[in-house]
Amino acid sequence: MIINGISAGYYDTKYTSVKNKADAVKNFADTVRMTAESSSADRTESYKDYLKQKYGNVRYESVGKDQESLDRAGKGMSGNDVIIAPNIVEEMANDPEKAAYYEGKIDDFFNDIPRAKAMFAAQGLNYEPCGVVIHEDGSVTYISGCNNDTPETRAKIKAEQAAKRARREKYHKLSEEAAERRREEVNEYVVEK
Repeated sequence: MIINGISAGYYDTKYTSVKNKADAVKNFADTVRMTAESSSADRTESYKDYLKQKYGNVRYESVGKDQESLDRAGKGMSGNDVIIAPNIVEEMANDPEKAAYYEGKIDDFFNDIPRAKAMFAAQGLNYEPCGVVIHEDGSVTYISGCNNDTPETRAKIKAEQAAKRARREKYHKLSEEAAERRREEVNEYVVEK
């Protein structure tokens, strides 16, 4: 049953990807048509404006593929960010097929967020999408994470902490009573001798 759900999600994503690719080529073609006579730099700037309108938080910088670089990039993301290496955005601005390919990759990530949130919620986790990074070599990294900071989890943790605190107080009280009994026994022993 679960396999069918995953397969259905996969096919929906594939269909969405093909549809988004066609839309991206059309939108990009319109953008290129408007800037066809302009220089490559102007075309790149126009394409950057188009990406900003489409995705919102878009930055153009190189991010390494090592864990430290990705962690640093992820910490600066707010859930719907796109980071594209400068050389790739230039290629995208001048090649509609590359643009459609990378926009499809970005769209797939953002379109998959509701499914991923539901899947993680079923496990009691809170899914936190960060964004997409397109590296200088053209590889794509999706940055996301999850935590167990749900109201149910917070209530459970609070109850566990209260139980621990109560146990600690109980054992502290028992320890004090035992210490008092030992002092009394020592006093009785000293008095008898």
